[in-house]
Amino acid sequence: MIENPSREEIGRLLKENKRIAVVGLSDDPGRTSYMVSEAMQAAGYEIIPVNPTIKESLGVPAVPDLKSIKGPVDIVNVFRRSEFLPEVAEDFLEIDAKIFWSQLGVVHEETYRMLKEKGYTVIMDRCIKVEHAITK
Repeated sequence: MIENPSREEIGRLLKENKRIAVVGLSDDPGRTSYMVSEAMQAAGYEIIPVNPTIKESLGVPAVPDLKSIKGPVDIVNVFRRSEFLPEVAEDFLEIDAKIFWSQLGVVHEETYRMLKEKGYTVIMDRCIKVEHAITK
């Protein structure tokens, strides 16, 4: 069973962690990943597009995978289908980011358990833009 942190804790995490790698970020302004990431960028977060099929998004060059990011990452925000979460989690572990976050409707219980057992903060089935708006 997925148990997300409290709203208060999510608010604290969003205040303290400003560098977000967005896996599956599109360069299409009509896509949810773009709209959510654009709002977070406007709110002062650094957005790193992670998508091997685009050159850039939101004015930022895209990287093909998490391991290609230079420097530390605070939050990995995933806009991929649930079945891809184990693969994204493997890369997440290699870069040792702080928070694994999957968007609304994106849940994988095995991945959740594995990351929690390793001591990571895991948030699933929540929209980061909505949580930011509620907790700021």
